[in-house]
Amino acid sequence: MAVYDGTPYTRLALQMIALTFVRTSELIEARWEEFDLPAAEWRIPAARMKMRPPHIVPLSTQAVDALQCLQELRNLSSLVFPGERDHERPMSNNTILKALERMGYKGRMTGHGFRGVASTMLHEQGFDHTLVELQLAHQEQNQVSAAYNWATYLPERRKMMQWWADHLDRLRKGSTRSTRAVASSNQGAATQHIV
Repeated sequence: MAVYDGTPYTRLALQMIALTFVRTSELIEARWEEFDLPAAEWRIPAARMKMRPPHIVPLSTQAVDALQCLQELRNLSSLVFPGERDHERPMSNNTILKALERMGYKGRMTGHGFRGVASTMLHEQGFDHTLVELQLAHQEQNQVSAAYNWATYLPERRKMMQWWADHLDRLRKGSTRSTRAVASSNQGAATQHIV
């Protein structure tokens, strides 16, 4: 994605969806007021979430860097990813899909596909199922429990998101070393081991 030759907004949208594995609509409709870059957090309000509770996305250092690049591009829009022609409307839902197609992934990858890839790889690396599901904003069956869980396990999720971003960096660089995360008994906190 770093070599994608389209607009900087599209390249950075691809990077952010890979780093955060949020739903495409959550990404393209993001507003600057939702981000606290010093705290490295993105707080998506309930009204924008498919399952309705608000959602906290811990931001890796790589995601914060991408957002800082986006701030340099920022026009007067309150949207992080404004439309190309109308800056008061979000980027088209098809922008990410078409960019993936241009990179040769037609029929093999979509914006939503990053969620499945992240879920599979994080589970394979031993991250606790609860952490992965919370980060994917999958709603619990018990609505009362779900209402109180939006900030649950935030320190552990922060570590997981940084591991994920670092893993993507290693893949991009073609690293031959494999880093494996192993869930500890401390409520799914992950530690890294080089294998």
